Amino acid sequence: MSFERVAIFGATSAIAQATSRLLARRGARLHLVARDAAKLEAVRADLAARGAGAVTTALADLDDPSRHAALVDAAIEALGGLDAALIAQGILPDQAEAARDPEIARRSLHTNFVAPALLIGVLAERLEARGAGTLVAISSVAGDRGRASNYIYGSAKAALSTYLDGLRGRLHAKGVRVVTIKPGFVDTPMTAHFRKGALWASPARVAEGIVRAMERGTAVAYVPWFWRPIMLVIRLIPEAIFVRLKL
Repeated sequence: MSFERVAIFGATSAIAQATSRLLARRGARLHLVARDAAKLEAVRADLAARGAGAVTTALADLDDPSRHAALVDAAIEALGGLDAALIAQGILPDQAEAARDPEIARRSLHTNFVAPALLIGVLAERLEARGAGTLVAISSVAGDRGRASNYIYGSAKAALSTYLDGLRGRLHAKGVRVVTIKPGFVDTPMTAHFRKGALWASPARVAEGIVRAMERGTAVAYVPWFWRPIMLVIRLIPEAIFVRLKL
């Protein structure tokens, strides 16, 4: 399946940019939404140079749900319709700081779950009314099982994955596909302070998995693929053993 009109929310993230480049090379028309004006303009110019059919932008803080409906309607108007939407909003808090500071924890839960879920809800209504379209949202393998090292971030991603599961069931017979993307470790500015290893992937590799999942309508896509068996093993570890592991 090809996508001619795609809205990307959180468009300046490394994964969103890499995905946008793949879509641009196919001539897709793109509408980008992000909150940093300078970065947004740089991404717009880059995609236009890479062959996008058209690139329009909107400046917004997606943490503000009161703007979601207007942003979605503006995207549909700018594109002349909507074939797919990618929601790439997210932050990665320091677990220790988030555990100590309720405001950091609240911000993580809001940005990683509450705000994206509310935005997806608006998009779902518009696509359901049309009877077609694909919703793609970036969750994380961190949501598959709570770990001491990142349970605040992981719990938000777990909630987002569950929300998408339910939405997929609701829209299954309505012609709208819901795709959950679960990346593992990705080498981005957000993870610049982490030591990298063999399991780390580039944003470009993750983007390839995202576009493939969009085309196939994959319900849940682990990217890269090897995270699916890894997380299966992790989910099967008995709790009595799991709590003793340094994960």
